[in-house]
Amino acid sequence: MQSLLLSRAVSCSRTAFVARNARFMATNPPGPNSPPSTSKSAKAETIPPSPASLSLDFSPVQESQEQRAEGQTGAKSSKDSLSSIERKRRNIGRASLAMLGLGIAAGAVFLGRDWEEGELKSLKIRVEDAPTTRMGRTQARFGSMFDFFSKPAWDELLPPPAPPSSPYYRPYTLILSLDDLLVSSTWDREKGWRTAKRPGVDYFLTYLSQFYEIVVFTSQHSYTALPILEKLDPYDYSILYKLFRESTRSVNGTPKKDLSFLNRDLSKVVMLDTDPDHVSLQPENAVVVPKWKGNPRDKGLVAMIPFLESIAIYRPEDVRPILSNYQGKDIPLEYGKKEAELKAQFVEEWKKSGRAKSGGGLTLSGLFMGSKQESPVPLTYLEQKRKEAQERHRGDMEYLEQNKAQFDKMKEEQLKLQNESMGGNLFSILSSVGAPPPQLPPQQQQQQPKPDAPKTLTAGDDGKAVAQA
Repeated sequence: MQSLLLSRAVSCSRTAFVARNARFMATNPPGPNSPPSTSKSAKAETIPPSPASLSLDFSPVQESQEQRAEGQTGAKSSKDSLSSIERKRRNIGRASLAMLGLGIAAGAVFLGRDWEEGELKSLKIRVEDAPTTRMGRTQARFGSMFDFFSKPAWDELLPPPAPPSSPYYRPYTLILSLDDLLVSSTWDREKGWRTAKRPGVDYFLTYLSQFYEIVVFTSQHSYTALPILEKLDPYDYSILYKLFRESTRSVNGTPKKDLSFLNRDLSKVVMLDTDPDHVSLQPENAVVVPKWKGNPRDKGLVAMIPFLESIAIYRPEDVRPILSNYQGKDIPLEYGKKEAELKAQFVEEWKKSGRAKSGGGLTLSGLFMGSKQESPVPLTYLEQKRKEAQERHRGDMEYLEQNKAQFDKMKEEQLKLQNESMGGNLFSILSSVGAPPPQLPPQQQQQQPKPDAPKTLTAGDDGKAVAQA
């Protein structure tokens, strides 16, 4: 049995060897120029090829070496053999990109349309500053979508102004800064923060409150500035509104006072500040004055009163050209010169009119001195109105002093009602956050007691009548 299996194995190996030789001869025929091998030693020295070289298939070793030389991996390319799911996914992606491109193009066309009625007012853009190109309109509208955290907390910082028939009507608005203008604050380790009032600040506020709607606009937060303002104007007599940090616009991290949110006609707004950066959005409405550093003999604030009261007395249609004319100048000095020139011109015209001398009537000085007495120089229109305003202010201060105890009691009652309304409830405190500025109805304003009553009198009333109003 073993001999039979061995003979079969030998015969199979011979058959395979013959087949390999035949395949080799078929794939590698002798060349035409190759000499015939007649030598028996040459035939004996001929080495048969290896079995791998006799295969008709490509050599896997040689093929892998060629693929590595060409940078290929041997994997079959899937470029033209996508599955149905992959084709569907690719088509959906291309369609989405196409729709996105069409949406962006349509949005750009829509944002670049012409300005609509009332749109510039809602965007707080003046007509003369509005972009006129399609790209400019697109940028302006697109930028307005992302200014939620940079613009003031409310679209209108102040309630609507009182009507001209109201006794609380003031034709002009005076915006005042707090730091380094009305007060000055210092800090040291021994006493901490200390705040000093500027010399003449009480007279400045109370006197100009009969001409202007006074608004204190500070970059401080309300929890630090409000206690100072309560000390500065305890009866809310002079300062009508108070605006704090949340009412400013943030530009590159710097707070700016944007008057376009003020809800007032900017041709009737004067802003007094000490920082040019704070007023850079509307420099034509601003008067930048030097900072007060705590000098107890300072008179810079009181020196601004003649200039500001003359604007309110003459009532120009637009205050901005006047403010631009004094831009960069020492306003108290320059205005004093201008008023002195106008006074000299008035006196000269008065003398030329022949009214400087008396009519020649019988007077005591004419009997004993033998000369005619010149009549006194009359007051100019500005001086007359200034005198009337000073008399009204004197009457107001007398009234406040006489009723100080009553006002203190009213203030305590009002503070008590406020504390009771809050009630220590966290929900009520949180609900007040983000609410619009408080607005006082006209009916309630007219019911306000005496602190505002003297201010309701018109020009020409004397101080006594003011005190009894």
